[in-house]
Amino acid sequence: MAMNTNNNSDGEDAIMSEVNLTPLIDIMLVLLIIFMVTSTAALESGLDIELPKTSITNEKKTDEILIITLNKEGKVALNGKYVDDDKLPAEMAAKLTEMKTESVILEGDTQAFLGKAVEIMDIAKSAGAKNFSIAADEDPTKRMKK
Repeated sequence: MAMNTNNNSDGEDAIMSEVNLTPLIDIMLVLLIIFMVTSTAALESGLDIELPKTSITNEKKTDEILIITLNKEGKVALNGKYVDDDKLPAEMAAKLTEMKTESVILEGDTQAFLGKAVEIMDIAKSAGAKNFSIAADEDPTKRMKK
């Protein structure tokens, strides 16, 4: 707090106190920046799917991996953008070439059909993908006991 002293006409010193808002504003701006960075990092593909649960998950580097999303209705999205089934092989090959990657992560909803997922993986393989991963959320109740 900053304090100013002024002399009154009575000869007494009066204390004027005021709150310095600069540190408070600095802290609020830092918190705002942290919130903005973490909220954008939390958005994966932006599609509403329910991933299957597993006991162990691995961290992924999504900047160099093509993310293929299969929702419960059977619609397919590449990196968050829906693609028609007839254009899927060409779009997938173009994305793999554009991203210069051979890695694919399949995010399938728990209610999606397995046959469609296998079909998507076959299309990805013919488009040039060599490394496949299946996305899952970690379920702490399924942890293996040592």
